[in-house]
Amino acid sequence: MAELDPVIHAAARLRISATLASLEEGDRITFPRLQELLDMTAGNLSTHLRKLEDAEYVVVEKTHQGRTPTTFVSLTRRGRRAFEDYTETLRHLLGEKP
Repeated sequence: MAELDPVIHAAARLRISATLASLEEGDRITFPRLQELLDMTAGNLSTHLRKLEDAEYVVVEKTHQGRTPTTFVSLTRRGRRAFEDYTETLRHLLGEKP
C-alpha cells in the first residue's frame, strides 16, 4: 500500500504545499502574503517552510525591492511532483477511481 509523504502530511505543510501548488509553475509569493493567506505566525510558517526547504520542495529567496528586504517562496518541480503524488496517493487510499 502506498504511503503518504510525511514531509507534506503535517497539516500546516499540507496547507503550504496546496497554496503554493495553486500558483502557476515558476510563480512565487511573498512571505507576508503566504502568511496572511494561511493565517499563520511568522515563526510557525518559517519552521514549516524550513522542513519543506530541507526536502527541496520549496525555495525561499531573500532579496530586496529597492531598500526593502523581501522574501519570496515558491514550489520547486520536486515539490510540485511530491504534492501531486501525495494527492494521488490520498485519492487511492480513499478509494477514488483514476
